[in-house]
Amino acid sequence: MYIRTIDWKGNGIKIIDQTKLPAKLQYLQIRDLSVLWKAIKELKVRGAPALGAAAALGMYLGIKDERAADFPSFYRKLRRVAVYIGSSRPTARNLFWGIERMSAAAVSNKDRPIPLIKKILFKEAMEIIEEDRRSCRDIGHYGAKLIHDKDTILTICNAGILATIDYGTALAAIYRAEETGKKLKVCACETRPLLQGARLTAWELSRKGIDVTLICDSMAATLMRQGKIDKVIAGADRIAANGDTANKIGTYNLAVLSRFHKIPFFIAAPASTFDLSLKAGKQIPIEERGAAEITALFFKRPIAAKGVKVYNPAFDVTPNNLITAIITDRGIIKPPYLKNIKKMIKAAPKP
Repeated sequence: MYIRTIDWKGNGIKIIDQTKLPAKLQYLQIRDLSVLWKAIKELKVRGAPALGAAAALGMYLGIKDERAADFPSFYRKLRRVAVYIGSSRPTARNLFWGIERMSAAAVSNKDRPIPLIKKILFKEAMEIIEEDRRSCRDIGHYGAKLIHDKDTILTICNAGILATIDYGTALAAIYRAEETGKKLKVCACETRPLLQGARLTAWELSRKGIDVTLICDSMAATLMRQGKIDKVIAGADRIAANGDTANKIGTYNLAVLSRFHKIPFFIAAPASTFDLSLKAGKQIPIEERGAAEITALFFKRPIAAKGVKVYNPAFDVTPNNLITAIITDRGIIKPPYLKNIKKMIKAAPKP
């Protein structure tokens, strides 16, 4: 299966509308920054690495027709675009990493003509996309080494092709292990409330010919107790300097269950997902989303009492002491995380 989650085509950003899956594989052509903002907010494009690419392309989209005569004027416009894109979703580190990369590229070329700076920014955005493709493959390479033949792996949300440019993060290890001849089974948590596991991961793995079984989120403990899960691999939206990891709500549950049942629990993410400016997970901003995601079935049919109070954080934080190892594009990081993350991961460039 070859699909491209996000790309630059037809003088605009082309994305898969992930809210239409699995019923329909439909692409959106985006030529307006407000449409991109809405697409990010509504999860039409999602997944930390894909959001990094969306941010980078969005930065170019927002300034490609700018007619500023000098760099200060041009940069003021670029910063307005950056703030606007950054306001769409607060948790995913890669979104801001993409913004910072583009801002830094502009500043480092501030003495050049504005038309040339625009070309440099477009090239930078395309390089970010290519880097993510390579990162996915490298994560797969390292992650596959942790997987044994006939393993059954549990995962949550979607950390595969649809969340990245090419191969996935958590699912990259699975894809690579299969390519090396290992026979695997995957259990995909449905991932309430928006069912990314059911709609996206199960669809993606099935199309790749992977043996996948969909389970409701609350089944994980029973499967572990029955000895049916060998490993848990999840993605990440932001990782603090000490290894505390924010990921889709429910990931922390799986980490606690894994520790109780003595099952290895792995996080898979590229270096761009690490936020070394944050000492610990309690500093990670957690996005809270609208009540309708829980009270209505895809906003169409009420499934809860009218007016009931709702708490809907999109992410939770797994503390580092529950994580067996972090699989990155630079290698596998093991405890002590504060020391080993600093050794392997460099801070993202700042504008």
